[in-house]
Amino acid sequence: MWNIFIDSILKATLGQTLLNVFLLILCLYPVVGSFFWFAGALSYRFLKTNKRDGDWSPILPSKQPMITIMIPAHNEEVMIEETITYLFEELNYDNYEVLVMNDGSTDKTGEIITRLQEKYPRLRTVEILKNKGKAHAFNIGMYFAKGEYILSNDADTIPEPDALMKYMNFFMRDRDMNTSAVTANMDVQNRSTLLGKSQTVEFSSIVGVIKRSQTAINDSMYAYSGANTLYKKDFLIDVGGFRQNRATEDISIAWDHQMLGAVPRFAPNVIFHMNVPETIKDLYHQRKRWAQGGTEVWLTNIKKFFRHPIEHRYQISMFIDSTLSIIWSFFFTITSVAFIAMMLYFLFTGDFERVFHGIVISFIFVTFELFAGFMQLIAALLLDHRGAKLKYLIFAPLYMLFYWMVNPVTVVMTFIPALKTILGFGSGTWVSPKRKSLHKD
Repeated sequence: MWNIFIDSILKATLGQTLLNVFLLILCLYPVVGSFFWFAGALSYRFLKTNKRDGDWSPILPSKQPMITIMIPAHNEEVMIEETITYLFEELNYDNYEVLVMNDGSTDKTGEIITRLQEKYPRLRTVEILKNKGKAHAFNIGMYFAKGEYILSNDADTIPEPDALMKYMNFFMRDRDMNTSAVTANMDVQNRSTLLGKSQTVEFSSIVGVIKRSQTAINDSMYAYSGANTLYKKDFLIDVGGFRQNRATEDISIAWDHQMLGAVPRFAPNVIFHMNVPETIKDLYHQRKRWAQGGTEVWLTNIKKFFRHPIEHRYQISMFIDSTLSIIWSFFFTITSVAFIAMMLYFLFTGDFERVFHGIVISFIFVTFELFAGFMQLIAALLLDHRGAKLKYLIFAPLYMLFYWMVNPVTVVMTFIPALKTILGFGSGTWVSPKRKSLHKD
């Protein structure tokens, strides 16, 4: 009898301990995560020996592989002409074509492309009558592409002049035979607003630190950039192309490639410029799509990790990180709502001491998060573009306070839609955001 009683106490104590440890991990997740990415980025900079940041050389025209630059376009009359003109007149590469997938545009996109074809013989287009999404357009274009490599290029995106040459240097060696795609380093182009400048800091943190850390740990990464990535066409075909019912086809196919055993790579020395959302509304919709896409990928692959953990051991770290990120998003959202409700209750009942203690404790916790995030951002801005973006450090508080709260909330809000997509009710149909000209006065 006593043995049963003692065993039940021990089990209860062990269960409580495990619960406390789990809650502690969730509380410290953003702080530990920031230091983890910070350490990973430093490891990439000082310890990784095959990163090839500046290791590239020109390729003779006679030896240049054929590249198809594919632009999925839906109602892009504002941007398409400037982008195509840039691609044909500024790139330092000879053996390439531009293929525009006109995805059910109802504006003047088609007319502009037809006119430009008279000027640029290597410009081709495929007309899709009904808009069915970027992934659908890309999958169709994949079979019309003449190139053995396909560069995805959004209508509002311009790569640096040496981009194609630098990209191809990641595929030319024997050790690169398993490289499925190489994604470039994004730079924000429209920095005229507070949101644009703030996202300059954010993308340096995401691309400049997290992708470097992922490369340092796994020699791989979790997601491509849909705006500018060079794919090896054979690997696109091997995974059946892009998943057309996913919110983020670029995240999904990066995981598909990894689960196949291929290697996605990050090229921080290849720079491309793109526009980012300039209103809170557009930014929120973008983050909801990203959050839903990340959850969809996690739900798609969770069975594979549990059924074949040894086979997918090289991807286990990204699966654990994604799992913790989703769980923490729910934890953060629920505890934040509970905290606000408690503070309001204490305020209305006159228990001002509890309100004061709550504010102090939350301030201490937020301070730790800000410090950890600040260290991550410092590393990002120093490594990215050799410190050229340090002047945007003043906008870091907006990133850390606003975006850190938006991201978990969007994960929670899009979890059910993501689940519906996995169950077969998803759609990849897109509506292009409002564009502004790339031309700088």
